[in-house]
Amino acid sequence: MPQTTIKKELDTNKILEKQQLNPQVKLLKIYAPTIAQKAQPGQFVILKTHANSERIPLTLACWDKYDGTITLIFQEVGYSTTELGKLEVGERIENLAGPLGKPSEIEKYGKVAVVCGGVGTAVAYPVAKALKEAKNCVVSIMGARNKDLFILTPEMISVSDEIYFSTDDGSKGQKGFVIDVLKTLVGEGYKFDLVFAVGPPMMMNAVAEVTRPLGIKTIVSLNPIMVDGMGMCGACRVSIGETIQFACVDGPEFDAHQVNFKELVQRLKSYQTEEKATQCSVLTGEPCTCHP
Repeated sequence: MPQTTIKKELDTNKILEKQQLNPQVKLLKIYAPTIAQKAQPGQFVILKTHANSERIPLTLACWDKYDGTITLIFQEVGYSTTELGKLEVGERIENLAGPLGKPSEIEKYGKVAVVCGGVGTAVAYPVAKALKEAKNCVVSIMGARNKDLFILTPEMISVSDEIYFSTDDGSKGQKGFVIDVLKTLVGEGYKFDLVFAVGPPMMMNAVAEVTRPLGIKTIVSLNPIMVDGMGMCGACRVSIGETIQFACVDGPEFDAHQVNFKELVQRLKSYQTEEKATQCSVLTGEPCTCHP
């Protein structure tokens, strides 16, 4: 086997770059040429930090087919993402599978609103970029709790014809939520041909309720509990209209007006107690007694 081929195999899944985007959100650029070559907007990977780690899904925020890299952006909210965040440049991710899921349906719609909240911007950016490249007029609406929590702002500006910001505390853009900005624009006469929304389930639900009576096609990217990522375990099932679908193989993007958001929220809470107990055990080094 040629020496260069051996080196590339040894380097696969190696972290080449690490950034702290805000106090809770980190970026990892990883050498994964096979995934980078096939990746498309809307797709994701499933990874295991170490051999005994939990499998976690993360959307592809960016990729480069020429240098063979992919970029993952994630928020440290539990044990597994915190474990991933501890890896440093030069270390390797134990297992990385992808690209998974159906790519976004990119075409020339006309005027498109891209609505994203928090770390959901990492999902929205490649979709917004592809929509812009397809000659759409892209109007982006970004939200966060405060001005310090925005991520990928220069990147989103670069692929947007117009961009608006909202913050809970009013420290950047309009005080309030992304849904307030969307309502304002619609009230001012903006005629959207498509709305793409990604963020907390209740935010996506609120977007759907604004666009439903107006008949605006609305797509959301869902993040249900996921295990194998190949449609076999059924953990990521979601109710879409009268059907049960699997986000890993049928999504992760769905018609917002067909999603049962109430059920999605309930299922996302399924293992909160176990997750908190794991965090307690890691912090104390002893079995958790406060989350029985």
